[in-house]
Amino acid sequence: MRVVIFSGTTEGRELSAQTASMGAETVVCVATEYGRMIQEHIPNTQTLSGRMDACEMAQVLHGADLCIDATHPYAKEASRNIRMAAQQAEVPCHRLLRRESTLPSGCIVVDCAEQAACVLQETQGNILLTTGAKELGAFSALERQRLYPRILPVQESLAACEAMKIPRGNLIAMQGPFSYELNSALIQQFSIRWLVTKDGGAAGGFEEKVRAAEKNGVQMVVIRRPKEDGESYETILEMCKEMMG
Repeated sequence: MRVVIFSGTTEGRELSAQTASMGAETVVCVATEYGRMIQEHIPNTQTLSGRMDACEMAQVLHGADLCIDATHPYAKEASRNIRMAAQQAEVPCHRLLRRESTLPSGCIVVDCAEQAACVLQETQGNILLTTGAKELGAFSALERQRLYPRILPVQESLAACEAMKIPRGNLIAMQGPFSYELNSALIQQFSIRWLVTKDGGAAGGFEEKVRAAEKNGVQMVVIRRPKEDGESYETILEMCKEMMG
């Protein structure tokens, strides 16, 4: 069996390890070089890196028996392209859903980064942005001194902060997920009053952010997760086992 996993998440890496151990030919597609570096630690998998459109995805899927979309819950465009590519290549496609978190009472829930920025325009105090470098532009109307982006330690993310003229002393370039203790320490170190996040679920360290924010009196602004259909990690893993016979 040949399975193609569009990944970049913890669940995607774990699933690729499982399918490879079953003996399935496992091809994993990741968008970034950083994702490739992490994925390549999984033995007996082939890794392809770089952002692809639907046509390029369809070429990779040609001849595959199964397509699994294990991209991030907020990667709407990528998921849309994966579905189109699977239809074009006539390959069954399954969406791996990360379990949603219970949002804390008192948090401000918005639909997008732009709405979060509108809310924050009416506030004061330092802001910890944990939504990723791709969302930085949405906060361009806010004072740069207030912004403390937590980003991946890669050139692409650093360049996005440079383009936004974020003070270098405000940059937190680290690979997560982060513990409650580290979240709390960063909040205290940078006198954070607002924390902007997505619901990354347990794998994304969401609960640890919630605990740290509550402990330190920080107001959370949560970008609502897009609604989508899919299956759990356990369901998809069982399906792969059945296909392998």
